[in-house]
Order: sequence, then C-alpha cells, then structure tokens
Amino acid sequence: MNKLAFFRIFIIVKMAVVFFLQLTIFERCHRGNWTDETNIKWELLIKKQAAKYRQTALRLEGLLIKLGQFLSTRADVMPKAFLDELEDLIDRVPAVPWEEAQTVMEQEWNAPVESVAAEIDRQPVASASIGQVYKARLYTGELIAVKVQRPDIDRIIAVDFKAVRIVMKLAKRFTKFGKQTDMLALYREMTSVIGAELDFRRELENGLYFKKRYESFSDVDIPGYNRDYSTKKVLVMDWVEAARITDISFLERNGIDRQDLAVRLTNMFLEQLLQEGKFHADPHPGNILVKADGTIVLIDFGMTGRVPNEDAVHIRTLIEGILIEDYDQVIKGLEGLRFLLPHADKERMKRVIRAMIDAYTAQSFMQLDDFAIGQLLDEVQQIVKKEPVQLPAEFAFLGRAVSTFIGLLHILDPNIDLMEVGRKPVMDWLGKHAGKTSPKQILVQSLRPLLSFPQKFLSVLDEPRLFREQRDAQQKRNEAERDVLKGRRDALLFMAVTFPGVAAVPFVHHEAIVYGGPVLFMLSVFFYIRAIRAHKRFIA
Repeated sequence: MNKLAFFRIFIIVKMAVVFFLQLTIFERCHRGNWTDETNIKWELLIKKQAAKYRQTALRLEGLLIKLGQFLSTRADVMPKAFLDELEDLIDRVPAVPWEEAQTVMEQEWNAPVESVAAEIDRQPVASASIGQVYKARLYTGELIAVKVQRPDIDRIIAVDFKAVRIVMKLAKRFTKFGKQTDMLALYREMTSVIGAELDFRRELENGLYFKKRYESFSDVDIPGYNRDYSTKKVLVMDWVEAARITDISFLERNGIDRQDLAVRLTNMFLEQLLQEGKFHADPHPGNILVKADGTIVLIDFGMTGRVPNEDAVHIRTLIEGILIEDYDQVIKGLEGLRFLLPHADKERMKRVIRAMIDAYTAQSFMQLDDFAIGQLLDEVQQIVKKEPVQLPAEFAFLGRAVSTFIGLLHILDPNIDLMEVGRKPVMDWLGKHAGKTSPKQILVQSLRPLLSFPQKFLSVLDEPRLFREQRDAQQKRNEAERDVLKGRRDALLFMAVTFPGVAAVPFVHHEAIVYGGPVLFMLSVFFYIRAIRAHKRFIA
C-alpha cells in the first residue's frame, strides 16, 4: 500500500495541508497577543507536527526523510523545535531484508554475490533513506563497504516529488513564505541535488574529486573507491575503521582533544566553502568520522553543492566589507549573492547590519542601551517581515550544510568561539586572493584600519539623526494607530446604538425606524470592519 503512487501523494499532500491550516489558524488567533504562554502553546503545536511528520516519514520512507533534511535549510519553514524532533530520522530508517538487497547487487553485477565478495555480513551496518551499507571482504583480502540502493527507490522518489510539487504550489498560493520565495527554483534545486543521489556513479565521481582535493591534508582521509564493482545502484569503497566524530567516549578513550578537533574540522569545512568548487552538503555526524589517531574521515558524497567562481568573489566582497566596515560593500556582496532583490531598502539594510555587527563585536564608540537594543530588534523584525530579503534556492543546501556543521562543532566544544576559530582560515583565504588583485587594491586592503575610522566616526555623528528619525517614525505610527483604534471604537459604539432600531423593525410601522435603523446599523458594521482591516497593518 505504501508504494502505491496515489496513496503516497494523498498522504503527503494531506499532511502538508493540515500543517498549513494549523499554523495559519494559530497565528490568526494569537495575532497581536503573543505572550510567553502563547509561545509555549506554539512549541507544543510544532512538536506535535514534528512527531506526525516523523511517524509518516518512517512509514512511507522515500523522499520524506530527505525532504526533512532539505527543509532544515530554512528556519522560517522548519522551526528548531521541529528539527529537534527529526534528528533521529537519519539512523532510524528500517533496513530492507537481505534478500532484496542481494537481488539488487546481483542484478547490477550480473553475477552472484559470492563471485565478487568472499565474505559479506548480512546485517547492514547503516541504513538510510536511499541505500544501506554492508561490510564485506574481497577475494584479494581487502575489506570493503558495499552501499546498495533500496529496491524501487527511484520510482518512489519520483512519485514523492510529484506530491512535493503539489505542496509547493499550495504553499505558493496560500502561505506567506510561498509568496515570498521562488518555489519553482527551490523545487528545481531540490530535484537536482536529491535526485543526483539516486545515481551512485555520481557519488563515485564526487568521492574521487574530494579524495584528490584532500590528498595534501595529513589529518583528513577520504576512502578509496572501487570502479570495477561500482554501478548506478551499488557503490563499493574501502572499509574504514572509525567512529562518529560526536562519539565523545571514543574521543576520550583515544585521548583526542575535542577543542583541537573542532578547530581542525573548521579549517577543513571553511576550505570547502571559501574556495570555488564542490562542498559536502550533508555533513551530519554519520558522514564525518574520526580514527583512533585523530584523523578526520569524510564519507557519503551523494549530496554535494558547488560554489561557483563568481559567488566566491561576492563572498570575498561581503567579508572584506565587514572587515573594513564598508557597508556599501556589504550590500554589494549580498546583492551579488542574490540575497537582496532590486527594490530592497538598502539604507535601512545597511543601518541594521552595521548596528548588529557593532553590537556583536562590542567595538562601537557608543554602547547600545536597552532602548537602542529594542529599536534594533524591532528593526530586524520589520526587515524580516517586509523587506525583499531571500535565501536563493541555489544556496539552500549551503545553508543546511553550514547550520548542520555549526551544530556539530558545538557538540564537540560547547564553548567554541566561532569568530575566533574561523578568523585565521578566513584571513589566509583573503590574503591568498589579495595576491591576484592589483597593487591599488592591495594598498587599500593594507590601509583597512585607517579606512574604517572615518566611516566609524561618521556613523557615530550620524547616530543622533538616525535615532530622531526612528523616534519620529514611531510617533507617527503610534498616532496613526490611535486614530484607527478611535474609529473602531466609535463604529462599535454606533453599532450598539443603532442595533435596537433593527430589533424594533418587526414591531413598529414608522418609516424612519423601518428603513433608517437597518441602514445605519449596516453602515456602522461596514466602518467597523474597515477599521479592523486598517488596524491589521499595525499588528501584522
């Protein structure tokens, strides 16, 4: 039943529609009245939805498990409470029986399993949404890991994509997130990246790419791959004796320094993100291992992304703008990376980014007081709600990779200072690229401290004006809201006054009451509804 196309589509679409309705109704019922108690109720609703999603994903398997990982790139779609409930989906996918996996291997190899492997364990060492892994030994004595695709998984994934397309169309039509996001581009990116995992020959090529890329890294290892026995649905690689990088007891037994491991891991990951080329898009603890000697092992390259050369340039522009505190350059970098749409309020964005960075680094000349912090948070909230800020679809897997990786680092070292740990590799990268620029650009980079001072000084001088602008705008907003509330109160009062005239119509014959009472009542209802709609602008 679970493999029937109509049944799968119905279950997935129905679950999504129920989720949309629950969230919409909850938000409307609590609009303008969000308290600590409301937040508790919200968390309970999210956890309930997450439990339902996990139950359905484990029941249907297929794309729902991968989709949960994909949606974790967007905090506005999948809240943290939801993600916490989905953490164990990676490891709890039920394995298919040995006989079914054996059939796939023999069809792909066109030979009995015994003719390829001298020994093979019939219990998989790992089971995921698309494939499962068996430990085996070749006749040459080499230990290997055999990754086998689940039977019919390509057809199941294709059906699930149809269901997801329907869900995205509904989201585009009925949800705020759907209207603000290029859902078609998001769908294309998802089908491209996740769909690529169905061809193990791509994973083979990705694995060989990363093995060559890291051959000069003494503390990073990539397993070798066997081309002769690898096919579209079976992947054969070297067996590696290692533990999950988050296996704290293993680290302690082998005397591996967790802080040092976190630093080395950060250097490795930043090398992928800051240089143009491919990056590992699924760096969860099951795909990053550690040997007893502390060597980091990367596996499972089915899901990879790419940082194009032009995007690497824009990333450099963004980072340099932050370092020299040139917020025009920061905005330029964000625009180049397609995070800002053309009609965004750039001055407002610059003001908020500057205030956020100053507050984070605690290097501003003027310390933020409670009122200023409140103004800043309100400004950020308004930008998130109303400004055309987006995460381009092609960065979705990059966002997921970064968030997953940061979570992993905090498991290794809960007190890690990411800014401090990441500073050296970032500066090394900028220095390497500076060598390719003109002498004039190198001179500008060497004068960063002097260049940043006038901008910082001017921003301090400009602070009173910005404060006055914010204060005046808030006063105008408050006055406008008071006028709307007064109009709503008057309309409600007029409804109460005219309603007795409507109630008296069946009992009197005076024309003024028979015709005038209902008309006045309807007019008061009209003005009351209009006042309610006008007030929504202030609480949205």
